[in-house]
Amino acid sequence: MKVVILIEPSEEGGFTVHVPSLPGCISEGTTREEALANIQEAIALYLEPVEDDLAHPPEAERLELVV
Repeated sequence: MKVVILIEPSEEGGFTVHVPSLPGCISEGTTREEALANIQEAIALYLEPVEDDLAHPPEAERLELVV
């Protein structure tokens, strides 16, 4: 999966990273490399299903879709 990220210098120092396609998915780091590693972890956590997402009515059909 590919996503567009926006990385910019923070006013306080370091870098802030946003993922426009994932509202609220933001991270930061002291260095550019740290910020990129942190946003990868944030994206993985953002996309990880929570237990409520896994509950479904018995008549629902469950499919998996590769994006």
